[in-house]
Amino acid sequence: MAQRKHLDDFLPSRIIGRLECGRNQLEVYEELAISQSVISRLRQRFQGDGNVSRCYHTGCPRVTTPNEDRYLAVTFKRNRRSTASDLSRQLSSATGTAVSKQTLYRRLGHIGLYARRPVRCVPLTTTHCRLRLTCSREHALWTPQQWSCVMFFDESRFSLQSDSRRTFVWRAPGTRYLQENTIERHRYSGAGWLV
Repeated sequence: MAQRKHLDDFLPSRIIGRLECGRNQLEVYEELAISQSVISRLRQRFQGDGNVSRCYHTGCPRVTTPNEDRYLAVTFKRNRRSTASDLSRQLSSATGTAVSKQTLYRRLGHIGLYARRPVRCVPLTTTHCRLRLTCSREHALWTPQQWSCVMFFDESRFSLQSDSRRTFVWRAPGTRYLQENTIERHRYSGAGWLV
């Protein structure tokens, strides 16, 4: 069985040019060693729409336009804590285009935004900062024997129900510790150390 020959970018134009000059398919086949069925399909395509370039269609057509993609990006950058369902409703009411959550995840992934858990930090006032700095300066030169007499404790909160208050932040890689990607939370209970 003969191996199929891949058509380069210029070969379809050469084939159509020879056919337009008055040669028949058999002569073009003998000259270029291209299958007659390929020559026939190229001629039909050229007579149909005047084009011989290949049409590449992979998958379903895009649901959103480039303008709608930009709208999604701007909306998520303004409110990083909004959910995909909220944005889908906003896009539907603004443009009339209904999209799934998976489509939103793909569109935002193309521009570099991903749903991640926000960094939790304790809100510190200037007094907190001053006291922490004073404490660290006082204990900066402690020896391992002094630290062995210290007992650290941390009381943690446990819940038997699911964490329904879990929030995500849409952010680009490398922007984890930016102000807009963090959530300030007060600690549940006292944590510290005793001497």
